[in-house]
Amino acid sequence: MPMKSWPVFVLGLCAGLMLAAAFGLAQPGHRVEPTAAAPERASVALAPPGATAVQSAAAPKATLSWEFAAAPALPPEDGKLRIIQFGAHPDDCEIRAGGSGALWSKLGHHVKFVSVTNGDIGHWQMAGGPLALRRTAEAIKAAEILGITTEVLPIHDGELEPTLEYRRLITRLIRAWNADIVISHRPNDYHPDHRYVGVLVQDSAYMVAVPFFCPEVPPLKKNPVFLFSYDTFQRPNPFRPDIVVAIDEVIEQKLDALVAMTSQFVEGGALGHAGLVPRNEEEMQKRAQQVRDSFKRRFASIADRCRQKLIELYGEEEGNKVRYAEAFEICEYGRQPTLQEIRTLFPFLPKK
Repeated sequence: MPMKSWPVFVLGLCAGLMLAAAFGLAQPGHRVEPTAAAPERASVALAPPGATAVQSAAAPKATLSWEFAAAPALPPEDGKLRIIQFGAHPDDCEIRAGGSGALWSKLGHHVKFVSVTNGDIGHWQMAGGPLALRRTAEAIKAAEILGITTEVLPIHDGELEPTLEYRRLITRLIRAWNADIVISHRPNDYHPDHRYVGVLVQDSAYMVAVPFFCPEVPPLKKNPVFLFSYDTFQRPNPFRPDIVVAIDEVIEQKLDALVAMTSQFVEGGALGHAGLVPRNEEEMQKRAQQVRDSFKRRFASIADRCRQKLIELYGEEEGNKVRYAEAFEICEYGRQPTLQEIRTLFPFLPKK
């Protein structure tokens, strides 16, 4: 190669390498292992314009973590409870524990919802980055309504697998939150992402306390209580309602949060259609009311199916009055709480 061509070649090579690096780092699926302790992790987050980003027990923050290193700021060590829930998609935590999250938040406790995938194929009309951003914006809005923290991880919807990489990720998140309670799906469920969230959280139940697993994040000094959220699947074993929470006082707040997730519940999500999309404000109000009524029936059915446990926890008179509920099963892999501990961990249950 002539000497005069070398500068051009070198400049072209450098420019090509820089463009390749920039393109690679811009991909939503790009994965970076955290290199520092969780509280000091760098934040690389995308949020819609105007999104609230104030962090406290009552003011939510949400991130779309295009890097695994991204995370909301951690709450202060103030003696309050710290609850983290893992859902497969941006809406799963809100459906299963939005009421309990609001009740904990009202008492000043720290609640974090984590969507393990970004929900980027969960709509009948749109997909990819635009849908991931839209669903993250919806999660932010729901978090504002519930008064909690939320985070969306950069894993593609429908592609979650129970790998060592993701076991480490879940373990780090539980440790970073210094969780007292960890909630997830059960590992038997219709959706593979739901199942694998349950498997990954179960796989982390012991590892969160093992010092040399993910040693860059300090292990927990006490094992959290691990809970499964409610479902109706029967095989290989049906859900067991160990803890049932009356959510009557926050039902409207929870419904507000769910209606805010319009891509899923107004427009129908992955299995929706154009006929569901409101064409004007009047149709929007009508559709929103349909969504609210449907969810009310769903949460009322949980109360009815778990009535005996409600009576055990609230007493016969109050237990029979409960109209809407959320239910949880205690996972055998974590700490096994006594009834007294359950009332401490769920301080809105009546003291007896």
